[in-house]
Amino acid sequence: MTALGASFLPGGVTFRVWAPHCRSVDVIVDGRAVEALVQREGGVFEGRLDGVAEGARYKFRLDGTRYRPDPTSRYQPEGIHGPSVVVDPSRFIWTDGEFAGHAPGELVFYEIHVGAFTPAGTFEAVVPHLARLADLGVTALQLMPIAEFPGSRDWGYDGVHLFAPHSTYGGPRGLRRLVDACHARGLSVFLDVVYNHLGPEGNYLAEYGPYFTDRHTTPWGEAVNFDGPGCEGARRHVTDNGRMWVSEFHIDGFRLDAVHAIHDTSPVHILTEFADAVRGEAARVGRRVHVVAESHDNDRRLVLPTSEGGLGLDAVWSDDFHHAIHRTLTGETAGYYRDFAGDHHHLARAIAQGFAFQGEPAEYWGGPRGTPSADLPGDRFVIYLQNHDQVGNRPQGERLGVLVPFEAVKLAAGLLFVTPAVPLIFMGEEYGETARFQFFTSFLDRDLAEAVRRGRAEDLARFAWRSSSTSDPNAPNTFVSSRLNHSLAGAPRHRGLREYYRHWLMLRRTHPALGAEGKELTRVTQDAAGTVLTVIRAVPGGDEVRLVANLTPKTQVLTLDAPAWRVLLDSDAEMFGGTGTAEALAPYQCLLYEARR
Repeated sequence: MTALGASFLPGGVTFRVWAPHCRSVDVIVDGRAVEALVQREGGVFEGRLDGVAEGARYKFRLDGTRYRPDPTSRYQPEGIHGPSVVVDPSRFIWTDGEFAGHAPGELVFYEIHVGAFTPAGTFEAVVPHLARLADLGVTALQLMPIAEFPGSRDWGYDGVHLFAPHSTYGGPRGLRRLVDACHARGLSVFLDVVYNHLGPEGNYLAEYGPYFTDRHTTPWGEAVNFDGPGCEGARRHVTDNGRMWVSEFHIDGFRLDAVHAIHDTSPVHILTEFADAVRGEAARVGRRVHVVAESHDNDRRLVLPTSEGGLGLDAVWSDDFHHAIHRTLTGETAGYYRDFAGDHHHLARAIAQGFAFQGEPAEYWGGPRGTPSADLPGDRFVIYLQNHDQVGNRPQGERLGVLVPFEAVKLAAGLLFVTPAVPLIFMGEEYGETARFQFFTSFLDRDLAEAVRRGRAEDLARFAWRSSSTSDPNAPNTFVSSRLNHSLAGAPRHRGLREYYRHWLMLRRTHPALGAEGKELTRVTQDAAGTVLTVIRAVPGGDEVRLVANLTPKTQVLTLDAPAWRVLLDSDAEMFGGTGTAEALAPYQCLLYEARR
């Protein structure tokens, strides 16, 4: 299928756009005379212009009156309303030909917001930090959405130019340099992509064609049209987008945002079509790509093969582990945390089986939630202690280390890394970053900015936080205060926490009983009071390890048969900022043992 947008050919550029809602489409390039595009079959308009060079700026004129950017623009240096720019992807010289990527069970995600990760807030400013991340044990950098959005600061979920890496981050060249540098360090790169809606400001797609439908609704308004009349254009927009990231930017995987808000009754679901498209593109160039979904439904169908009635994705974010450990350590009962109150078995079930809720009634969701998950492999689940949502959707954006004692943070990390699943670390978590991560925007439309501010406050109030006060998302300082302070990593206690993370990730790589494999042999037990939790990991006929964790702020008695076991890791060790005592289980202490041979 011929690509849409501006495509280089010998001696010129072909412009092609899907615009069935338009009677005519013209292209205006760098002040040259208006050139009419020819309407082809299927609502596509196209035309070739000779002598157009890389960097040329252009707009489409719809029906002789409206000047609009290209829906598949590769670069928007003047923002969402400005002209699009012709980009020649072949001009970049890649050096990553030897990079083979990672198997699902090898993935250790590190989620970053490009703008808040460094003071410069660019793709290339991330590069000097890659060696440190590789040393930590990270294998995959996951970027929050980078598609061009309004202004210079935003979480990225208001993007409107899905094909254009954000201009203030460094545009397409900056992203290519970051990906190439990641691959040189042995790091995969995943993109968080948003196909359940597009941002309201600068969204001109409906003027081109039936990209949206009122047949379904979402929290953001009309749904993307994946199954109504004319849906082929919206479906192509998404699958072409995925192919582009793989072919033009060497992206290794995707995190699909809030797929529970994607509505599609087609014979082949758009998520399956997307996964097939990006895998096919990767196979064409001898590479592999993974597709991970975010969903609050605990729906096993997402990761079941299509031959078994599933959608064929690789993994799903599992909120249950986060909610259970967060409720255990903080005691919070607002919003969905109330579903995890009063039953200390939720955490054990999330560790051993993947989902804590597998069809049981959930008060927050107003009915049964989830599907069985015990039989699903561990690498089908991505779990975390923190991520952009769970931190940033708090009224003040507090991180876990601000809410619970230092020892409890290490306990939580031990449970994260001992679980047979794929772990995700949120930027700065490994050294105990104290800066808030708040929800921030930079909408140019003042009325929209005010509506978002009010809506944000209402959402937080509905969640029933004890304090619903929050910063103005559009205020510059809300973003500035969310930037990382990397110098903290050198302070003694912060350095100890980072070493703790590094040591755990080393054990996950090297110990046969740890990692994402072996979920079927994992057992979790708790005492009657739910105060001490034991996780048993094993390999058939071989090694066995046990993590014994004190979930409380009180000292507990050790009951393990000490002569039969040796300590592999002690969260209270001096090198990890602890006291170095292990005669009893200190508050929030966890001990990882290995069976003596």
